[in-house]
Amino acid sequence: QVQLVESGGGLVQPGGTLRLSCEADGSIFTIDAMAWYPQAPGGQREKVASITSDGKTNYLESVKGRFIISRDNSKKTVYLQMTSLKPEDAAVYYCYADIQRWGSSGFRDYWGQGTQVTVAS
Repeated sequence: QVQLVESGGGLVQPGGTLRLSCEADGSIFTIDAMAWYPQAPGGQREKVASITSDGKTNYLESVKGRFIISRDNSKKTVYLQMTSLKPEDAAVYYCYADIQRWGSSGFRDYWGQGTQVTVAS
């Protein structure tokens, strides 16, 4: 069994900072790409940041310069450092990972349970 466990969400004022974490746990052989997908009420999940196993990153234009994605492969954890937060950044943030389990021949998509980020005065 594999699960992604997120933490770090909360309430922050506009212009504030939050750091999200997501740890992969279980029978994991290797992890390829990891990413963060916020989903606002009534909206779709949209990838805002991703990182490959060797550290290459990619960002949605609207978060470039404000968000930084990183990972610690030894801890099977991905982070999202969010700065200069805006009200429109508010959403449930879902962690994603492309994981190969021990004894499996291929990779599968896994999702976390989501962590709420609220940006308000």
